[in-house]
Amino acid sequence: MDDEYYVRRAMELAAQAEEAGDVPIGAVLVSGEIVTEAKNEKEARADATAHAEMILLQRAAREIGAWRLSDATVYVTKEPCVMCAGAMVAARIKRLVYGCPDPKGGAAGSVLDIVRHPSLNHRMEVTAGVLADETAAQLQAFFKKRR
Repeated sequence: MDDEYYVRRAMELAAQAEEAGDVPIGAVLVSGEIVTEAKNEKEARADATAHAEMILLQRAAREIGAWRLSDATVYVTKEPCVMCAGAMVAARIKRLVYGCPDPKGGAAGSVLDIVRHPSLNHRMEVTAGVLADETAAQLQAFFKKRR
């Protein structure tokens, strides 16, 4: 499987989030044979922290049986925010792959670079812009409907 495959799967999860009334963001974590999936559930849970990435890290830790996810790659449709980027650093994620950048709040290089900050105890490899146009279009279509 390649990066585009998992970002496309994350886009399918994002579509499910949109159907449930949430911002369409989806995420997939791959660690060896274990594949974990999540979507935004902020509205469904009435919880500001229920971002796809946060739910994903919690699920993966339960499935793997450890909070250190040092062999894992996270695929997400949009560049993670500060909270999610910080959680990925704390979980020791090996690699982050994301679709479109977030010029207003991205914390993997756009506004801040939490995931590679030299002062933190962990840094991860980042592959940005996988299916960037498609993931951006998915988000733009959602917000266009809302306005």
